[in-house]
Order: sequence, then structure tokens, then C-alpha cells
Amino acid sequence: MQVQAPHKWDLAPKAAIQVQRELHSKVVTRNELGPVRTVAGVDVSTAGQRAHAAIVVLGFPDLQPLEAAEADLPLTVPYIPGLLTFREGPAILAALESLQIEPDLFIFDGQGLAHPRRMGIATHIGVIMDRPSIGCAKSRLVGDYVQVGPKVGDYSELYHQGEIIGAVLRTRENVKPVFISIGHKVDLATAVDYILRCGMGYRLPEPIRWAHKVAGGAKLPGIRAEQETLF
Repeated sequence: MQVQAPHKWDLAPKAAIQVQRELHSKVVTRNELGPVRTVAGVDVSTAGQRAHAAIVVLGFPDLQPLEAAEADLPLTVPYIPGLLTFREGPAILAALESLQIEPDLFIFDGQGLAHPRRMGIATHIGVIMDRPSIGCAKSRLVGDYVQVGPKVGDYSELYHQGEIIGAVLRTRENVKPVFISIGHKVDLATAVDYILRCGMGYRLPEPIRWAHKVAGGAKLPGIRAEQETLF
């Protein structure tokens, strides 16, 4: 799956913020998701001065693994809050290059519109790929919400500056909720629905759980994996 970024990654913060603002105009928040037969989880781990991206494709709705792609690249951008994609994006695009299956839906371990400039990693990469994407984060970046109900499926809307930017969703009883937001080409109700449908009784949806393991170095049996290391 070939994807070319329309900008450089190693930008000064002011220039990176300008890129985010320009890309924001291309975000589609209506649902343009067609039939979903495959869903991919995307995660990036960092160690030292390297980023390791993993994309794991699962069949839907059975959630059985079909393919895993990885890429390991040197980090060229420091960690700056709100500009995470410029640090991790190159590794994700490199992993995409070796992906043979083009997923119908991407779920990112991170924010989408629930970002100060509405340009989290799920939105940024979703726009670059021009594919339906969802952000599923373990913690809040910005916004306010009321307490979420105790049952699976209960959620509260996440607000920031008078705008609904996401949903705080209970995916498992007696554990903390997750933060769901639009990435690209899905609406919020659809995003919440697919996160719940990708659950297997855990806090995180199955595509993210698998991607997290692979990004951390695990090799999952039965999956055809492609890995690229760039020095």
C-alpha cells in the first residue's frame, strides 16, 4: 500500500502547526465507510532513538488476524505535545508500504479530532491515506466530559471550546473508559459502534491490542508478517 506524505516530517514547530491547519481543511467527518471486511490496528513504540510501527490487519467481523506489517526507523523529531504525528508518522507510512491488504478501516492507538488543533495521529494519517480512520486513545489530551456510566457501551460526549470532539466510551466494566474520536471519513456514532464491535471483552479493541503487541516486539503465530528496517 503506497502512501506519500504531502509534507516534510522534520519541521520546526511553527511550520508543523501550519501543516496541521492546512490538513484540517481536508478532514471528512461524515460517514463514507463502505462494507467493512477488514480492519487494521496501528500502533508505534519508541525505544532510544528509534520508532517501531506495527499495522495488524484483522478480518471483520470475526477479528481473525490476516497480516502484520512493521517498520523500524530512526527518530528525527523530538517529542513535542500536539505534534506526535511528525515523530511517529514516517514509521507508519513505511509499514504501510509493505502491507499487501488494503484495510477498509484503520483504528489508531491515539487521538483523532480530540486534539487542540483537531489533528491527532488518526486524523493526520487518515487524511494522508484518504482512508476511513478512528482514533482510540487510552487517555484524554483535551476536552471535558461528564462521568461515564458503568455498563459496556455507556459513553459521554467529549467537549472542547464548545465543540463535540469525541466520545468517552466504556468498553469494559470496572476499568477506565477509552477516548474515541473521528479520524477521517467516519462520523462519531460510527466510530463508537466499530470500537464496540471490535471488542473482545478487553478495554482496548482487538486491532489495537494486536498492533500494540507487535509494535512491542511480539511475533504472533499464524500471521504473515512483513518488516522493514531503515537506518
